[in-house]
Amino acid sequence: MSALHRRFLLATLLTLTLAAPDSKAASFEDTTAQRTLACTACHGDQGRAGPDGYYPRLAGKPAGYLYNQLVNFRDGRRHYALMTGLIDPLNDAYLREIADYFSSLDLPYAKPKPPAASAAVLARGEMLAKNGDAVSRIPACVQCHGTALTGVAPNVPGLLGLPRDYLNAQLGGWQTGQRHASAPDCMAQVAKELGDADINAVAHWLSSQPVPSRSRAADKPPPKTAGAPDIACGSAPAQVPREVQAPAASPRVTVARGAYLARLGNCALCHTERGGAPYAGGKRIDTPFGAVFSSNLTPHPATGIGSWSAQDFWRALHHGESKSGRLLYPAFPYTNYTHVTRKDSDDLYAYLQSLPSVNKPNMAHGLRWPYSTQLALTAWRTLSFTAAPEAVSSLTDAGKTAEWNRGAYLVRGLGHCSACHSSRNALGAINESKALAGGPVPASNWYAPSLLDQHEAGVSGWSTGDIAALLKIGTAGGGHASGPMAEVVLNSTQYLSDADANAVAVYLKALPSRGSATPAATLSQAGRPDPAGLGAKIYEKYCAQCHGKQGQGEPGAYPALAGNRAINLANPANLVQIVLNGGFAPATAGNPRPFGMPPFQLRLSDPELAAVLTYIRTAWGNTGGAVSEFDINRLRPAPTR
Repeated sequence: MSALHRRFLLATLLTLTLAAPDSKAASFEDTTAQRTLACTACHGDQGRAGPDGYYPRLAGKPAGYLYNQLVNFRDGRRHYALMTGLIDPLNDAYLREIADYFSSLDLPYAKPKPPAASAAVLARGEMLAKNGDAVSRIPACVQCHGTALTGVAPNVPGLLGLPRDYLNAQLGGWQTGQRHASAPDCMAQVAKELGDADINAVAHWLSSQPVPSRSRAADKPPPKTAGAPDIACGSAPAQVPREVQAPAASPRVTVARGAYLARLGNCALCHTERGGAPYAGGKRIDTPFGAVFSSNLTPHPATGIGSWSAQDFWRALHHGESKSGRLLYPAFPYTNYTHVTRKDSDDLYAYLQSLPSVNKPNMAHGLRWPYSTQLALTAWRTLSFTAAPEAVSSLTDAGKTAEWNRGAYLVRGLGHCSACHSSRNALGAINESKALAGGPVPASNWYAPSLLDQHEAGVSGWSTGDIAALLKIGTAGGGHASGPMAEVVLNSTQYLSDADANAVAVYLKALPSRGSATPAATLSQAGRPDPAGLGAKIYEKYCAQCHGKQGQGEPGAYPALAGNRAINLANPANLVQIVLNGGFAPATAGNPRPFGMPPFQLRLSDPELAAVLTYIRTAWGNTGGAVSEFDINRLRPAPTR
C-alpha cells in the first residue's frame, strides 16, 4: 500500500543514455545564462519579464530579494507548483548564484501600458504609494521600497515596471495568506489592512508609472515619515540543514553515525513538511487508499518520540508497531526496515533524540474505510509482511563478497529501493519475487524503471564508478538524474560514503537481468507520427538549441536524446512529465551548478506536445513509439497560478 515512496531512493532514472551519435552540438557556451534557460522560458529573455503580464521581471532586482523568493518557493512559503517543482533539486548556494546573476543585469524597462482606471482610482493608488493612509494604519509603499520605488538593497524589491496582473495577484496572495515570508512578515501585515479597492488602486497606479533612468535599488531606506506606522520585516529565509557528512566507522552508538544513516534512509524527506521544522512530520503522502501524514520524530515527549525507548524505536522499524502496540501503516516502509540491524536502529534513535524538540501534534490520516481500520491492517500484514529474523543482518549471503552484502543491505533495507522500483498488487503489496523489476509509482504520474532490465534502468553493463557517480553526483554515462531521482540524489545518495556508494554499485551491477514486471505500455499509445512534420518543426524551434539537431545532446550539460533508453521506455510517462514540468539536475558537491530544462506546459498545447514527443521517440533510430494527445492530457497538471 505504500505509494508514499515516490520520492524515495532510486525513484526513477529518467535521463540515462546508452549511446549517443558522434555529431557535436553547435555554438554551445557554458554560461549562467545557458544554465538558467529554465528560468527565462517564463520570465523572458535575460529575465526582462514574461509576455503575459504575470511572470515578473528578474533583471536588476536586489539579489537578497531574489534569493529569498527562490528559497520561499522551494520551501513552501510561496505557492506555485510549477516554480516549486522546477527549483526543488537546488541548494541554497546555487539559488544565491542564480539570484546574483539576474540581479547583476542592468537592462532597460519596457514602456508602461496606459492605465485602464479612472482618475479617482489612480489618485487613491498614488496616495497609498507615496503617503499611505494614517487613519487605516497603512504605511506608504515608499517607506520600505524606497523614495523612487525602485527597491532597497539587499532585500526589498522595486515596485515599478511590474505588470498590474502580477501586482494584484501578489497583494492578494499576501492578503489571503497564500504567500508568506520569514518572520516578521511585514507585507502580510500591510496587505491585511488593504481592501480590494485599495489593492486595485495601488496596482493600477504602480503599473502605469515609468521606471526612472536610474533603476537600481537604493543603498538604504528613506527616513521614516512622522506618524508613519512601524513596520518590521524579515530579511532572510529560514535555513534548513541540508548537509551531513559520512562519519568514520565506529562500533559505538553515535549521533553522527545516526545522522548519516538517516540520510541513507532519506528519513527527513517524508518526515519534514515543506518549509517546516526538520523531522517534525505533517507531510501529506497520497496513496491509492487515501492520504497519510508523516509522524513527528523529534524528541518532544507528547507529540514526538521523546518518551520512546530505543526498544520502542526498534519495534517500529523491525515489526511495524508503535510504542502502544498499534500497527503502523506500511506507508512507513517497515517492510524494508525490518532488515535494519539493531545497531543501526540504535544509532538512528540516538540521532533523532538529539534533534530540537518540536511540539507539533500528529495529523489524523485520511484513509478510506476499511483501509483505515486496524482489522484491515492486520489482514494485510498476514498476507504481505513477515518480520525478518533478528540477526546481525538478515540479508547476508555467505557466498557473496563483503561489498555485495553491504550493498544488498543498503538497497533492500535502509535504502528501501524496492518501494518505488516494484509493481504492487491491488492491496498495495510488493511481490518480492518481482522486487526492483519496475512499475508505476502509486498515486503518482511517474514510472520507476526496472533495475533488472537493461532496456530500462539496469546497470549490469555500467562500471561501478559510473553507478556510484550517478548516486553521488547525479550525472553519469552522458545523462543525469531528473524528476524524483533528482530529489533523491539531493537529499540522500550524494551523502553516501565512497565505500557505501561502491557497495551499492556492486550490488546493482550484479542484479540478474530479466524483463519488466510491468506491461510495456500503460498509456494509450494511440498517437501516430504526423505527416505534416509538426513535431520536427517544434523540436527545431524549442529543443535543438540544447539537445542538438540530431538529438546528440551536449556532454556535461544536456543529455542525448538519440539512443536514450529513458526516451525509449514503452511507458512515456516520465518523458511527458519532464517536458511538461521542466527541472534541474540535483545541485550536488560534484555538480554544484546544474543546467535546467524549461517547463513547456504553458507554452505548448496537447497536440503540439504529442507531436514533438512522438518525433523524439521515433527519430535518430529511437524506437519508443508514438505519444497521443490523450497521454499528454492525462498527465498535464491542472492550471494554477
